[in-house]
Amino acid sequence: MNHITIGDIVRGDREVFPPYLYEAYQSTRRRAPTLPLIKVPLTLSELTGPGAAISAITPEDANLTRNAGTDGEAIGQRIIVTGRVLDDRGTPVPNTLLEIWQANAAGRYLHKRDQWPGPLDPNFLGMGRCLTNADGVYRFLTILPGAYPWLNHPNAWRPAHIHFSVFGPSMQSRLVTQMYFPDDPLHALDPIMNAVPTEAARKRLIAVYDHDVTEPEWALGYRWDIVVRGPYVTPFESKEGGR
Repeated sequence: MNHITIGDIVRGDREVFPPYLYEAYQSTRRRAPTLPLIKVPLTLSELTGPGAAISAITPEDANLTRNAGTDGEAIGQRIIVTGRVLDDRGTPVPNTLLEIWQANAAGRYLHKRDQWPGPLDPNFLGMGRCLTNADGVYRFLTILPGAYPWLNHPNAWRPAHIHFSVFGPSMQSRLVTQMYFPDDPLHALDPIMNAVPTEAARKRLIAVYDHDVTEPEWALGYRWDIVVRGPYVTPFESKEGGR
């Protein structure tokens, strides 16, 4: 990933990134810094490694409908999510590790802290990973995630989304964001999405339906490119992440 760091991303365009404090997103009131940030110098080890164990990745890791280690298949609308990882010049970034995690079709995470009464799917872990190919392309087969309630404000629901983690050559180069789906009425009501300052930047978080990606009698297709820096950078989260 050409030694891209968090600093490179932030310098690219500050207006597209959510602030540390966004009043409507209640948990930022508790975790936002109250003192000036201190820059920590990076050494060679932070820039070059250690990195993710990409040799352990298998093609099955990118199929979230069947990677739970059971003989069953996840329940829900199958979707293909694909796109490219690009730099600020539109050049593909190959051999990049992407990890995703998401709720199941009912809007439930397989996590002990997720206790709302949405049904769990024993055949769905809700996580996967893959590497971009020589053209910077990634591809996942998964299930359309459901919306789910959260306690940020009265009757709060998160729109359907998939979390993405993009790794460079070291852990210092990790970037985290969320991909949303088109025409969701919950977008306008979601403080996490609306913490991104501009409408143009928020639109870059929304995938597009692509009929050429859709597979007949199998899965709907969505396309979403990730730009890691520059004026058209994909909005990324702060280190604390989103829900």
